[in-house]
Amino acid sequence: MSLALTRRTVTNGGVELAVFVGGNPQGPTLVMVHGWPDTHLMWRSVAEHLASRFRVVMYDTRGQGESALPEAVDRKVSFALPDLARDFFAVIDDVSPTEPVHVLAHDWGSIQVWEAVCENGAEHRVASFASMSGPNLDHLGMWVRRNLSRPTPRRLLQTVAQGVSSSYVPFFVSPLAGPVLRTVATRDRWRRVVGSTEGGEPEMDAHASTLVQDMVNGLSYYRANTFNRGARPRERRTTVPVLQLVLTRDVAIRPGSLRESERWTDRLERVELPYGHWAALTHPEVVARETESFIDSTRHHG
Repeated sequence: MSLALTRRTVTNGGVELAVFVGGNPQGPTLVMVHGWPDTHLMWRSVAEHLASRFRVVMYDTRGQGESALPEAVDRKVSFALPDLARDFFAVIDDVSPTEPVHVLAHDWGSIQVWEAVCENGAEHRVASFASMSGPNLDHLGMWVRRNLSRPTPRRLLQTVAQGVSSSYVPFFVSPLAGPVLRTVATRDRWRRVVGSTEGGEPEMDAHASTLVQDMVNGLSYYRANTFNRGARPRERRTTVPVLQLVLTRDVAIRPGSLRESERWTDRLERVELPYGHWAALTHPEVVARETESFIDSTRHHG
């Protein structure tokens, strides 16, 4: 099936965001938010499985794909999580001004949606949130603090495991990352990297032609948010129903690091899937099925 999409532009704080809408215009609205170094294209196969029931909305986050790069000199400000959350709210206010939306998000897309759903009143704008491979950074910071302040062998092992999985982050926030990526990264090489970690190469059109520039621009997400949230985590709670799709073969996010969110949500469900970080590319039908099932459960519960 080929999913027809209509492109529109949503502006937040002077940043133009490319938004793509398709599927069933009479169905509930499902917004999908991608992470690094992806664009809305990563969701195409998932969206095709859901388009008969849902009005599917995807957008390129700021500085990625067809969306604009902020003009601010201080990228640590313009890529901070509160700005990214405001982008998300601007998109959902535009595509569904009167009804709350369902959300599926991955990686940095999930991190910024976590920021949004913990804002006051978010439950009136977001009906459900399915999260993959992107924790709430405040919850993650609290998890690390508690594990280190009250150590047990299991807690220390989990913390070390997540530290090893996150060992690429210091490079990403360093001045070397941009030049190195521009030198060595290509669309085809990245496809092979994803294939080697996931056990199967994604389709070529799952990655945008802007991939290398998206990689470099996306480093600002790490530089603006990674260490300050970990050092000063806040208490962040949400009443939005949350589904954690826990990818047990994820090379970046370990399952133990996600459990902290249970303490800060009124309703959180976990489903473990034996796949890697880019399950949306390798097993889109499974991601679609679990998301649809959770949405149905929240609508019945509500």
